[in-house]
This record gives sequence, structure tokens and C-alpha cells, in this order.
Amino acid sequence: MTKNILITGASSGIGAACARKSVEAGYKVALAARSVSKLEALVEELGSENALAIECDVSDPDAQLKMFSQVLERFPGLDVVFANAGLGATAMGTESGDIDNFREMILVNNFALTVTCKLAIPHLKASKGHLLLTGSRAGNTVLKGSVYGATKWFVKGYAQNLAAELAGTRVRVTNIEPGMVDTAFFDEAKPDALRDDDIANAFIYTVSQPETVMIADIQVYPTPKN
Repeated sequence: MTKNILITGASSGIGAACARKSVEAGYKVALAARSVSKLEALVEELGSENALAIECDVSDPDAQLKMFSQVLERFPGLDVVFANAGLGATAMGTESGDIDNFREMILVNNFALTVTCKLAIPHLKASKGHLLLTGSRAGNTVLKGSVYGATKWFVKGYAQNLAAELAGTRVRVTNIEPGMVDTAFFDEAKPDALRDDDIANAFIYTVSQPETVMIADIQVYPTPKN
């Protein structure tokens, strides 16, 4: 069955990989990010009949309202919303961290995520659809002083709270929690890390489950070397 999917943070990395796998699976995708040139290149790759590019700064609620309006102008409804946009830390810990980076991480990783979810809920209630959030292995462990890790602890708790709120609506909520992924998120290559396609495979597996199945969270980690 064809699904209409909205992915934020879709211009590269996990978001772009999930878009590619979604189109391979026969789904239609709306791709949102700040980098419109990257989105347009991805749409050209995937085919304009399968994908839509939307320039959006998710930290701006008005921009997100416009994003959902643009999606619904193109698609008759939404079956899946993947709140994937996120930022990492520019330095380790709290004492060595940058205050402006703290603000931006919390704004994008937490505030913007809640806005995406709030705006998605009415559409997903109508379709009995699926809401996915990008968490992290960092939300399951303690990283000394990590503000980034704390934002992912928020995602973990929020996903559980949201699932409880939506119980009985047939809207499914899934927290995807990757371990280290070798993407542009890092400044240097991570050869022992996961690849973005690994997370995209987990995404497709999750959204392809029958309506009777909800995967509350899916942890995808690199296989330990030792």
C-alpha cells in the first residue's frame, strides 16, 4: 500500500537515506530541511512524481505550519511523519560546551520536535498513521556533562508520554535510537560506525508493520568489535 511520508531533516544523512528507501518501497515522500538546494537534488534523484522538497527551518513554528500546508497541497493525507531534524554538540560536556550551541540543540532537538508532533497529530489521527522520532543511544546512557545526550533523554521520555497520550487513537509512536552513524553529523569518518542505510532499513521495517503492530522503540547499534 502506498504511504505518504513527511521527513524533516531530510537533506542528508539518515533523513535522505530514509527518503531513498521509502521511494524504493513505493511510498511518496515530502522532504523538509533548511538546505533547499540539497533537497532539490534529492528530488531530482528520486523523481518529482515521488518526492516534494520543502524549505523549512523547524525551529520556527510558522515555518512548520507552512510545511504541513505545502504537504497537504500535494498529498491527500499523511500516513507517516518522521521528526528527524536534529543537531549535535560542537564540544564535549557542559563546562567546555558553547552556550549558543546549547540553545540551538535544545531548540531543534526538543522544542521543534514537539511542534512537529503537535502539528502532525490531527493528520495522523485521520489516517491512523505513524509518528516516528529520532532519538539516540545517547538517550540510554550517561555521557559526562553532555547537553546533546540530555536532549535525547528528552526524546526518549517524550516518545513514551506521546504514546500514552495517543493510546486508543490508532496512531503509532516509535522512537528510533541509533548508535553512532557515519554521516556528515561528524567532522571525520567513523569506519566502525553504522551507515545511514542501516537506520533507513530500520525505518522501513517499522513503518511497514501491519496496523496491529506498534514498535515503541527500536535500538540500532554497531556490532561490538570486542
